[in-house]
Amino acid sequence: MDDFNRCNSPRARRAPLQEEWPRMHPHPAISHARPLVAWLPNLMLAIAAALPWALLILLVGGLVYAATARAEDAAACDGVSLADRLSATAPDKMAAARAEADATPNGKGLLWKVEKQGQAPSWLFGTMHVTDPRVTTLPAAAQAAFDAADTVVIETVDILDPAKAQAAVLTNPDLTMFTDGTTLTSRLSPEDVTLVEAELSRRGIPLALVSRMKPWMIAGMVAMPPCEMARKADGVEFLDIKIASQARADGKELIGLESIGEQMAAMADLPMEFHLRGLVETIRLADLMPDIMATMTELYLDGDIALIMPVILAFGPEAGEDDIAGYAEFEERVVTLRNHVMAERAGPILDRGGAFIAVGALHLPGEQGLVSLLTQAGYTVSAIR
Repeated sequence: MDDFNRCNSPRARRAPLQEEWPRMHPHPAISHARPLVAWLPNLMLAIAAALPWALLILLVGGLVYAATARAEDAAACDGVSLADRLSATAPDKMAAARAEADATPNGKGLLWKVEKQGQAPSWLFGTMHVTDPRVTTLPAAAQAAFDAADTVVIETVDILDPAKAQAAVLTNPDLTMFTDGTTLTSRLSPEDVTLVEAELSRRGIPLALVSRMKPWMIAGMVAMPPCEMARKADGVEFLDIKIASQARADGKELIGLESIGEQMAAMADLPMEFHLRGLVETIRLADLMPDIMATMTELYLDGDIALIMPVILAFGPEAGEDDIAGYAEFEERVVTLRNHVMAERAGPILDRGGAFIAVGALHLPGEQGLVSLLTQAGYTVSAIR
């Protein structure tokens, strides 16, 4: 069976997703393990909408996975939107997902106008860190806002300098690698070691080569569809790099809100139990990645950012207390705390006016999202439909 295309088999397309969602196998070191349904969509959002994990993976992994992915058929990125499947097979669940999204403050929209009396307007734009040409082509309104801006702001300018990014990895090895003498295999059950080894093997990656890599890095390898990794490895720019590169070419001032070290720390600070459970579940769901990426991309293009999580979670098993706690910690550390840092650092830039701020779309919605935080700081923030 074609390893990367088996997710597109007729069986996979016909079966209800609930039947495809596997169960975790408890392990003594991971107590009361239940399906961590919140991990997968958040990992995917972190990869595609919030953090440039792919760059870190390529740096730390020594491009070994990228070399393998480059040879894979680009059709492996083809997927079916789970929103379409949900609408067709369970309209009541789709209605509930839509209601949840509609109740999320600022949950719809990619481009926002930021104004304060006496200042030139600025703009806030939500991005995805992917190379899909539909994503990397800015909507007309966003392109006009970019063209008019004197200053362009992205999450981190470190992504434009691979040497600087790699230095950050090497300077803080404990963020991405086990430095205490343990390995990934020593922290997993024998059964889960076999699972991880088999998945990496089919991608051409020897487990021994990455055994000291933190599980969130390996999960990123598995979660990213092969054609996306291949395009990145071939030098295709994802949206944020494209925006930054154009800003420099146009002579605009370019500013970053975070360092790549801060971004790595956000993920690395989560409990190891959470990472281990997430890695195992991500591998068990590897064949669904094209569908999940298709769902995220299509909803992103529609501006339905707050609908992504409800749609994906509607297909999974009911979350247990451990799952809810894990999700809450993920959201607090990787999203909410960073939102507050971004909002604070964006303030002086917005006060000068004429800025185009592009950050992962995950950071925009919600009561603790950037749109709400900037509104609370005294700015008038309006969605541009």
